[in-house]
Amino acid sequence: MRFGLDVAQQRMPWDELVRRVRLAEDLGFDGVWGFDHFQPMYGEGPGETFEGMTTLAALSGVTSRIRLGLLVTGATYRHPSVLAAQAVTIDHASHGRLELALGAAWFEKEHRELGIAFPPTAARFDLLEDTLEIVTRLFSGETVSYDGHNVSLHEAALRPKPVQQPHPPIWIGGTGPRRTLPLAARFADVWHAWGTPNSLRETSARLDDLATAAGRVPTSIRRAGSLSLDELETARRHAAKWRDAGWDYLVCGWPDAGASQVEAFVRDVAGEFA
Repeated sequence: MRFGLDVAQQRMPWDELVRRVRLAEDLGFDGVWGFDHFQPMYGEGPGETFEGMTTLAALSGVTSRIRLGLLVTGATYRHPSVLAAQAVTIDHASHGRLELALGAAWFEKEHRELGIAFPPTAARFDLLEDTLEIVTRLFSGETVSYDGHNVSLHEAALRPKPVQQPHPPIWIGGTGPRRTLPLAARFADVWHAWGTPNSLRETSARLDDLATAAGRVPTSIRRAGSLSLDELETARRHAAKWRDAGWDYLVCGWPDAGASQVEAFVRDVAGEFA
């Protein structure tokens, strides 16, 4: 079982963000996760919020082992080709430590206030599909032409290739049966979902069926869930249930009690799942 730490990147000065990331690395977490927004999602006023992809690039220079990702990168925020170039750059800067989690975006208020287009749900999923197609094809380093729903490529190429081959692990989260699961079946290296092992059992089985239909081995798509650290005995029980159900990665939320609780989790719980 691997554990990642969500550093709760909202309303946080830069030095505090770096402190949390370095703490996660020192404690042995597999990965650290920020968020991909330009303003906080709660509270009053604009707050202190750093752009996601450039944050990962900067964090690659102040860490040496821990893997870096955003939950999740919104397809509406960047042209897919630009996102692919950013991802390759971060993958090289971090010597192959990028996790690329992608989603259709949802925070309409942020889009409206900042002048970012926020199309209807179906169109956002079309854009997500284009993004997945484009980034995975451009990561190959080959010349690519692609006729997409919203974005097309014409004899395009990006080099260098990523350090990680064939590309950084792609995460897709969510349980939507019409668009999310079919996209995860085609593209995901990791499927991340909210819920419990019991509540997600049928959805996970459906993903297996879709992966098989797409010509993939279902076990090639790793499963990732989420874990609260606010109460350690509860965290222990829940982590055991995820492990026994075959899930191998848990994203741990930053606890209300702060760094001391994170340290206690690693000291008293995490070692049982090594």
